[in-house]
Formats: sequence, C-alpha cells, structure tokens
Amino acid sequence: MKRRDIFKGAALGLAIAATPALAQDTKVIGVAIPSATHGFMGGLNYHAQAAIERLEATYPQLDFVLATAGDAGKMVNDIEDMVATRNISALVVLPFESEPLTSPVQAVKEAGIWVTVVDRGLSVEGIEDLYVAGDNTGFGRVAGEYFAETLKSGDNIVVLRGIPTTLDNERVDAFTAAIEGTGINVLDMQHGNWNRDDAFNVMQDFLSKYDDIDAVWAADDDMAIGVLEAIDQAGRTGDMWVVGGAGMKEIIQRMMDGDPMLPVNVTYPPAQIATAIELTALGLVSPTPVSGRFIIGSQRITPENAEQYYFPDSPF
Repeated sequence: MKRRDIFKGAALGLAIAATPALAQDTKVIGVAIPSATHGFMGGLNYHAQAAIERLEATYPQLDFVLATAGDAGKMVNDIEDMVATRNISALVVLPFESEPLTSPVQAVKEAGIWVTVVDRGLSVEGIEDLYVAGDNTGFGRVAGEYFAETLKSGDNIVVLRGIPTTLDNERVDAFTAAIEGTGINVLDMQHGNWNRDDAFNVMQDFLSKYDDIDAVWAADDDMAIGVLEAIDQAGRTGDMWVVGGAGMKEIIQRMMDGDPMLPVNVTYPPAQIATAIELTALGLVSPTPVSGRFIIGSQRITPENAEQYYFPDSPF
C-alpha cells in the first residue's frame, strides 16, 4: 500500500507539472484480466476496479476500459475490440493463458500501443514494455525459510503444488533449496492446482498415507482452505500447522485471531494489478520512465503484522 501511495503521489505531482497540451490530450488505457473465478482473481478484480476509480479521479485526461474474460478466446476478442473501437494508447493485460494471448498482444505492440503484462508472462520474451509480477522465487524461499527456522531435523512435511507451470516450478525449487540440509523430511508432494477442492482431496490422501505429519506447505490460500478442512474432518487438528500464501482475508483474519494452525503466510498480492495500472498511467501522463520489470517482493505475514495485510472489503 505504501509503495502504491508513493507512485500515486509522484504521479499527481507530475500531472500538475505537465504542460497544458499534455493535460488536454485524452488517452485510453485498456485493462484485460481474467474473471473472478476463484479467490485470488476475485481480489485482483477488486484491486483493478479500485485503481481505475482512483486514477480516473486523479487524471481527467485518462479514460479506462476494463474487460474480464472467463477464457482465452474472450480475452483475445476483448483486446481486439479495445484496439478497434476504443483506440487505446496502452494495454494492461494479465494473460488468461500465455500461448493463445502471445500473438494477439504482439499485434497490439506492433500497432504502436504500449503493453504492460502482469503476472503470467507471454510465451515469447520481450514483447511487453513493462512487466509487473509478484516474486515467485521469493514466495517459495520465504515459506521455506520459516520451515527451516521452525522445524527440526527429522520432522515430516507434505507439500501441495499449484498447476504445473514454470511459475510453480520457481516456487517449489526455491522452497526446496531453503530447507535443503535441514534434515526436514518431505514425505510427499502433489499438485493441488491452486484449487481448494483438489487440495482437499490431495490432503485426504496424504492423511490416509502418513500418520506423522508436522507441517504442510499448501503454497496458496485457496489450497490451504481445502487442506484445513481435510485435517479437521480427519480429526487431526493440532497435529500439524499449515502455511498457504497470497494473503486471503479469511486466512489473515484467522491469523489475527491467533489460530495456531496458521502461524504465518507469504504475500503474493492480487493488488499487483493496481501497481501495473498506476505505473502505466504514470507513463502516459508524464515523461517518467516506467519500462522494464517491476517485481513485488514476497513478505512474511505474522500474527503481529497481519493487520497491515487485511483488506476486509476485498473478496479475497
């Protein structure tokens, strides 16, 4: 939040200093993101809409068009429509899938339109002007460091992975490196697909196979909800603790209430979409250089600082 406030303040100052000709030149920013099909994307939609409202109030010379899509095909159509009918000056896109969005976004770039890509990269490098994402390596490392600090040699853990992707590989590789040499035993590691129902089923399987589990890296708060339900149904609450990730408000609230099952969490903020939109806007209203890569570091959330990461009005 502090970082976004800094950008917002800097952008406001630059907008005031802008020449009258620049202030009168209305430009349109298109924002294309996936629909709110699960918790994280619900939060991302919330922060995208909030950022647009803030920026519309700050910059009368900017207009925005927001489109959400439940599949890659609709997202492609949304982007093509933004170019054809809204004459966008910039596109902020979180690709529904990398491969089918690569050529359409490349066509936008070749038309001379600024491109900001968020979170899920395109399948070809170097198309976008700006890339904004969470720190996937840091996400795994921060979680792994807590396990290494808290558990002792010989303790047993299980791991739930996300959807098989490069992003998931980065997280798991960093987590594994952080616990290397600690003597912590990884009993099992299966894909829960960042889905609470899938995670529930995976955790049920783990609980049936292993009598002694000291901790679970769920690697995602949606999956953590499924894991916690499986543990509760098996009557093994209190036998182990769970670390998810991304700061779901339900998890953060339980941490604030001192739930021993949820000792820490790791940030991977859906608000990264707001950072992307605000940086893109800043580039349009001022000569401030904003191209390149902007990676938002992962932080450890504890019961002591959890209130800083609690957004009660967000759906996530």
